[in-house]
Amino acid sequence: MIDRKLLDVEKTVLVGVINSKQNAEKSKEYLDELAFLAYTAGGEVKTRFFQKIDPPNPKTFIGSGKMKEVILYVKANDISSVIFDDELTPAQQGNIEKLLKCKILDRTGLILDIFAQRAQTSYARTQVELAQYEYLLPRLKGLWTHLERQRGGIGMRGPGETEIETDRRIVREKITLLKKKLSTIDRQMTTQRGNRGALVRLALVGYTNVGKSTLMNAVSKSKVFAENKLFATLDTTVRKVVIGNLPFLMSDTVGFIRKLPTQLVESFKSTLDEVKEADLLIHVVDISHPNFEEHIESVNQILKEINSLDKSTLIVFNKIDAYKPEPWDDAELIEERGPRHYTLKEWGETWFQKANGNALFISALNKENLDGLRKRVYQEVRQIHVTRFPYNHFLYPEIEEE
Repeated sequence: MIDRKLLDVEKTVLVGVINSKQNAEKSKEYLDELAFLAYTAGGEVKTRFFQKIDPPNPKTFIGSGKMKEVILYVKANDISSVIFDDELTPAQQGNIEKLLKCKILDRTGLILDIFAQRAQTSYARTQVELAQYEYLLPRLKGLWTHLERQRGGIGMRGPGETEIETDRRIVREKITLLKKKLSTIDRQMTTQRGNRGALVRLALVGYTNVGKSTLMNAVSKSKVFAENKLFATLDTTVRKVVIGNLPFLMSDTVGFIRKLPTQLVESFKSTLDEVKEADLLIHVVDISHPNFEEHIESVNQILKEINSLDKSTLIVFNKIDAYKPEPWDDAELIEERGPRHYTLKEWGETWFQKANGNALFISALNKENLDGLRKRVYQEVRQIHVTRFPYNHFLYPEIEEE
């Protein structure tokens, strides 16, 4: 019997470029991430194309020779969609669609599609819908190919442009309505946050798919949805947690990603208010990822954009169970020792110094070192709490770290 899920999988092709901003190794890593995004959206990547070009072709993003290769492959393999790693201009997207005669997406469009699939609450759906409309507005002209003026003929002199302008007006009105709706929901959520009292607030932040929801479940003993896919969690989840009779609030926020679409950053700024209003951030990092330090930089950049980079932060390196350093023989100095040769102990000493002692190494999935994390969180929360309520310090005794 044929699995219906296999019938729904779209055959896709990925396209990336090598330029002054990203070398071949970096481009490969970005396409690995793009492939994971495509998989999350329900696609099957059949092949990848790279081209060294700087700057990109203003008409088709990649050069004519590489475009011919892509065209031949798309036709020969019945490809449904071609996904570009960088954001395409409306003109580039339209030109490429005419050449390839299939669905063309860029990283932004793909992320928006995943967000649309993952949004569960009315609030998240409204945020995603607003981002989609803002992304769609400058691209409307390419969608009305059946009314293009250049086709000419009876009945085709003008109605196409009229139809497009009408649709643009409808989209602009929709954007205005969605912004008003979000504004109303924002006020309601601000009131809800105000009603939580003076409890200390913690917010989990981090790159997408680093295990924030798994950690949330382990610490709060709740059942937040967690899956090994990008953006498994879109809606902010807040849970009341008690450690050593000390209560506090913990929130699980949407994961960040490199090249995050501007529309999504703007639309989800209100969701990130949980981060802005938190007393302590727990920055979760996937230590098993070969480029986790770049992920840290990406998260810090977004925290900077929402004025939260200077908050008190505890860095938690997750997935130590999946970390496997590459073997290194000191006697064979054929190449320079790289970060992938470091042991967990060496990473621990390095980041313990970098983070001024605010670094922990755990496995949320296997519950390794969670007791140490709970004790550290208790200490941090207690310090904030007794500063806020000095007369309550005797209720919550200090716990020494082991």
